[in-house]
Amino acid sequence: MFRCVLAVAQLPFTRFNNTTHLWCLRALKYSVPILQRARGAGERWEEEHYEDGVKWRFLEHKGPLFAPEYEPLTDNVRFHYNGQPMKLSANAEEVATFFGKMLDHEYTTNAIFRANFFTDWREVMTSAERKLITNLNKCDFQEIHTYFTEKTEAKRVQSKEVKQDLKMEQEAIAQEYGYCTMDGHRERIANYKIEPPGLFRGRGSHPKMGKLKNRIQPEDVIINCSRDSKIPVPPTGHNWKEVRFDNKVTWLASWTENVQGAMKYIMLNPSSKLKGEKDWQKFEIARRLKGCVDDIRAKYSADLKSREMKSRQRAVALYFIDKLALRAGNEKEEGETADTVGCCSLRVEHIKLHNKLNGQACVVEFDFLGKDSIRYYNKVLVKKQVFKNLKHFMQNKDPSDDVFDRLNTHNLNKHLQELMEGLTAKVFRTYNASITLQHQLEQLTDSEGSEAEKLLSYNRANRAVAVLCNHQRTAPKSFDQSMKKIQAKIEAKKEQIDLTKSELKSAKMYHKVKKDKKSKLVVEKKKKMVQKLEEQLTKLEVQATDREENKQIALGTSKLNYLDPRITVAWCKKYDVPIEKVYNKTQREKFAWAIDMTEEDFVF
Repeated sequence: MFRCVLAVAQLPFTRFNNTTHLWCLRALKYSVPILQRARGAGERWEEEHYEDGVKWRFLEHKGPLFAPEYEPLTDNVRFHYNGQPMKLSANAEEVATFFGKMLDHEYTTNAIFRANFFTDWREVMTSAERKLITNLNKCDFQEIHTYFTEKTEAKRVQSKEVKQDLKMEQEAIAQEYGYCTMDGHRERIANYKIEPPGLFRGRGSHPKMGKLKNRIQPEDVIINCSRDSKIPVPPTGHNWKEVRFDNKVTWLASWTENVQGAMKYIMLNPSSKLKGEKDWQKFEIARRLKGCVDDIRAKYSADLKSREMKSRQRAVALYFIDKLALRAGNEKEEGETADTVGCCSLRVEHIKLHNKLNGQACVVEFDFLGKDSIRYYNKVLVKKQVFKNLKHFMQNKDPSDDVFDRLNTHNLNKHLQELMEGLTAKVFRTYNASITLQHQLEQLTDSEGSEAEKLLSYNRANRAVAVLCNHQRTAPKSFDQSMKKIQAKIEAKKEQIDLTKSELKSAKMYHKVKKDKKSKLVVEKKKKMVQKLEEQLTKLEVQATDREENKQIALGTSKLNYLDPRITVAWCKKYDVPIEKVYNKTQREKFAWAIDMTEEDFVF
């Protein structure tokens, strides 16, 4: 369309009458900005795609922004040991502040957290401090806690002018460190600030919670850029660990954190071309699975009766990964992480088999800690052959033994690659999440409903995915208070409606007597007011329902990672729902590629 308008508007004026040419120019006026934006997105997608794993040709950036140096406490803020004030050395004091800031958090009462903290804290103490401070229970961090609480409160009540100045300072820093140049494009960087030192929290009962996260120095950091770029300059008096010129990776800087020995990276923002490309490829692989999922299901269903134990275990695992969207699970070093498992690492103690439960045969009861120590609890009716196989797999095993002792994630994914190029266990999760959203939206959305009702339908569809993927959360502490507020608004709105209806009734009676134009206008005005108030009441009631249903479900994880954004964009366009009602600014930037390329007839 845009090309046609542009071509017509550029033809000689004499070919058309004034009205036609004027229409073309007006159309061009509104179309060109859209065309430029679409072409801008399109041009980036159509740019050369490098081969042999090359991600970029030119990369230049300023390097990471390091955490500010520690500022010692003032003399009137003291640490106490065994009831006596004590001046700590700079290193010991800094680590003490990490604990002191957290006094009102349940972590500081956790035995594992306290033990790990005290061990690591003593390592940074002087020998004299170590001889004296031998019992964490005798340590008093209350003045430190009060000091930082007051600092936080003082920051909260700063004037608008001060807050604006600080915001401008941060923006200036972001402009310097938060962008890089990659192949002619100025790209945003996701996490240009290196995390300051602190205490490791972990998820659930993590065995390393409370351990000290060391301060990262330039000597710990590897810089990655192109040879012909201006190499980042390290802070004065420091050197980089290494400077690399590796254009087959997308990270800009990396280092190893000390608690778990994991590599940390500074990466491009999700809105970048490379990240968008990766997202697009991920969802396209999931869409390809739709074309062969029936054959794959037939294959693993047949393998349920295989004579080979390995094939039968793999078939049952695939059945659960497909039907329940379970994560495959990865091998971990014992004692390094919390006791979380996935499908392949399930133990006998995580499963109970019920020949009959509530009138249903072949029920499997799951109870284990999944990713991020989120409990997975579910009772599932399964195929008779799946139930029979599980019973055999678990026979004569101890509770701590693996259910799938002939299977691991590597072997499972290797098998999946043979069934479809690019297929992994995670692709099943993406496919099932996206197809569930697609079907739920088709079933739940009422084209005649209000915007609020359509959004409730969307959130309900998203909730169905979150339940499938076990994306749970603890109800927010402020939940009850916020529900009381919205219920109070609902009651106030109902009273307002009753009052306005009463006024409408009086206005109608007055009009029957007067039968003049003025009284008729009053009746019409009151009718419109009642209608408006009832629409507002409906909106509030929908919001209350949405919040209640959302109480313990985390919608963000599936929306960001597992749901093809093109489904959402197409739904918004089809039902005339503003995209900003579904995606916040960050999400819109991440999925800019989908927003620009998707029409309302897209189907996953």
